[in-house]
Amino acid sequence: MKVSSTTNTSSTISGFILLGFPCSREGQLLLFGLFSILYLLTLMGNGSIICAVRWDQRLHTPMYILLANFSFLEIWYVTSTVPNMLANFLSDTKVISFSGCFLQFYFFFSLGSTECFFLAIMAFDRYLAICRPLHYPTIMTGRLCASLVVSCWVLGFFWFLIPIIIISQMSFCGSRIIDHFLCDPGPLLALTCTRAPVIELTSSTLSSLLLFIPFLFIMVSYTLVLKAVLKVPSAAGRRKAFSTCGSHLAVVSLFYGSVMVMYVSPTSEHEAGMQKMVTLFYSIVTPLINPVIYSLRNKDMKHAMKKLLRT
Repeated sequence: MKVSSTTNTSSTISGFILLGFPCSREGQLLLFGLFSILYLLTLMGNGSIICAVRWDQRLHTPMYILLANFSFLEIWYVTSTVPNMLANFLSDTKVISFSGCFLQFYFFFSLGSTECFFLAIMAFDRYLAICRPLHYPTIMTGRLCASLVVSCWVLGFFWFLIPIIIISQMSFCGSRIIDHFLCDPGPLLALTCTRAPVIELTSSTLSSLLLFIPFLFIMVSYTLVLKAVLKVPSAAGRRKAFSTCGSHLAVVSLFYGSVMVMYVSPTSEHEAGMQKMVTLFYSIVTPLINPVIYSLRNKDMKHAMKKLLRT
């Protein structure tokens, strides 16, 4: 990798340098192969959930419609970063244009924001199904489900829009080297010519609200679910109720456990290596294993997957 020669010309390039994972040429090719396989598996896993929900009439319920939309979101979430990462492995200069950097910044954070909202409405759906079973069909109608899905996408894509636009208009000085595999707000703000405490505070506040409001909503929903399940007299009934929530809780734990480390305070100092690994986990590993979690813990989904594989 030509870091030294790239650094000398970095002040004249019209963009940034994404260092990614510095290693030998052979190591770069090995990482290219590894992440290509992970990307394809993620597309296949989430795509199979979408197809299973689409083609199995028994899965045409709000719970699975939300799951299919969530899988669709996960496909675009990994696509916002992995193709550029793969190209970066094969590049000597590691350059990403200003427009490319901020487009990646916008889509990565917008899709991540949308995921937070989706996890919240999926918890709300489970709350209604378990705590209000008699009223569930009249409350969670197709129209309400569609409205919730649209609201998640709209909120997600507007949440960080203004800060991203403002940051994109700022001046950047120095080497313009980003020691990361994607355009992240922390490294970007560190490269600005002058400190922008208002923007840093705004980004931190929006990140905190985005994480804690849906997370609090999820926790309240599952607290009420837990209280309702504990009142179920039969052990079989309790197991069935918990099984419908277990997959979602596992996904919530994986996603929030890693994201909260990074973005509660986007400008806080993190070791570059640790920052990359945590970001790698929630942006690539989690979308890869989510289909496995939902498929293995759900009988209807397993049946639909087997049916899909036989066709």
